[in-house]
Amino acid sequence: MQLHLSPSMRSITISSSNGFFDFMKVKIAARHISSQTLFHAVLILACLLPFVFIVTALVTLEGVNKCSSFDCLGRRLGPKLLGRGEDSGRLVNELYKTLNQVSSVEVPNDLKLPENFTQLVNEMKENKYDANEFAVILKGMMERSEKEIRESKFAELMNKHFAASSVPKGIHCLSLRLTDEYSSNAHARRQLPSPELLPVLSDNSYYHFILSTDNILAASVVVTSAVQSSLKPDKIVFHVITDKKTYAGMHSWFALNPNSPAIIEVKGVHQFDWLTRDNVPVLEAVENHYGVRNYYHGNHVAGANLSDTTPRSFASKLQARSPKYISLLNHIRIYLPELFPNLDKVVFLDDDIVIQRDLSPLWEIDLGGKVNGAVETCKGDDTWVMSKRFRTYFNFSHPLISNNLDPDECAWAYGMNIFDLRAWRRTNIRETYHTWLKENLKSNLTLWRLGTLPPALIAFRNHVQPIDPSWHMLGLGYQNNTSVENVKRAAVIHYNGQSKPWLEIGFEHLRPFWSKYVNYSNDFVKSCHILE
Repeated sequence: MQLHLSPSMRSITISSSNGFFDFMKVKIAARHISSQTLFHAVLILACLLPFVFIVTALVTLEGVNKCSSFDCLGRRLGPKLLGRGEDSGRLVNELYKTLNQVSSVEVPNDLKLPENFTQLVNEMKENKYDANEFAVILKGMMERSEKEIRESKFAELMNKHFAASSVPKGIHCLSLRLTDEYSSNAHARRQLPSPELLPVLSDNSYYHFILSTDNILAASVVVTSAVQSSLKPDKIVFHVITDKKTYAGMHSWFALNPNSPAIIEVKGVHQFDWLTRDNVPVLEAVENHYGVRNYYHGNHVAGANLSDTTPRSFASKLQARSPKYISLLNHIRIYLPELFPNLDKVVFLDDDIVIQRDLSPLWEIDLGGKVNGAVETCKGDDTWVMSKRFRTYFNFSHPLISNNLDPDECAWAYGMNIFDLRAWRRTNIRETYHTWLKENLKSNLTLWRLGTLPPALIAFRNHVQPIDPSWHMLGLGYQNNTSVENVKRAAVIHYNGQSKPWLEIGFEHLRPFWSKYVNYSNDFVKSCHILE
């Protein structure tokens, strides 16, 4: 920066040191200058000089030595001051252009791809890749990573399916130990309930719960949670239905661990006179149908086009192939009016639920002449769990489905249902259920895939009364992001899905709501190392 005074002292010029431009020139008229004017001039120059110095330094450092105006200077310095440069912008645009060009290019199968980022950088230095070569290699690495992640996810889902379908060692041990106890301990074989309480089993002034399961530990949690949450536990009657192989162990558990003052009945399916082959021929056909058995017990990957399937969709299909869906215990709820001819109103429970609130008000809900009081699953805050409509369960490309059902009709949940058995007996629900099961068998399981709910959705059409969703919260067995605060507020929480709380794959933050009802001090539970 240079300051020039003319010989006549009539002008002052401020210029850059390299003569780039004259930044300021002040002409002084040929008249007397007052000291006040001179003072003001010097003051102005003192303020401007630091600014001029900074601008000149920037211009010099940036090498902008060809600009001749403030407009040029602004265009040059503006992007720099804002963190953007013409060179970097041009580079980004070129990169975008190159990536777009290779987006439709197939990566050669024989192209050797770097294994990691460090190897990529080293190869770039050695081979001097141009932009196109780099983009193709980058695309190949991304496609390989996506494929590996996808395959890993599907393998994880398959392993999870096998874990969910198996019986944990501890629960199997518990069943064996209790079965042995039934044969050796007379107290374990005592009548349930005691003879003087038998009339209560058909007394409609009590709150009758029905539970169908072959899982002794799960049954104990359901009953214990119901009794401990009830305001009137002495009015509770539990009818526990199990299969023949589990009956002895289930009876032993409740005989040795009575949940007083509640009354508990344990009954095997073989002990119901009504459950004969003549009355349930369709279910026998379902269990013995080769296509059904192959679908539920066969290779779950064969024939599946994994490239066109999302992991979530694949998980849902695997869940639908759980062998429990062809078990009589899972279909038995459709026969409740016949199995309990003296009862008027019952609450049916699945074995993967926990009761956290007194349920006696359920018997006071007016079903308006409908048969089934249930929570609808097509609306709610959780758009994954509460977004179920008929299109979720049925194949609407099949004319039999598309001609008879509405894809937008709201679905409802099994797991905690109020059944008015008196109203039920006046309907043809059971016959409709059987008819659609036969149609699905005839169509080689192309009408629906998911278990026992689809035929029930059809059979109970126009017989369902929606109840408040706070009575029954779903999804704890597959929605890892379930709100803990919402769980605490729900009357019944349902671990529907593969991640049951008694399995290792259960969600750790949701397990305590279930495990707090497990009697870990029980000798059988301790000896079988349940959930250790």
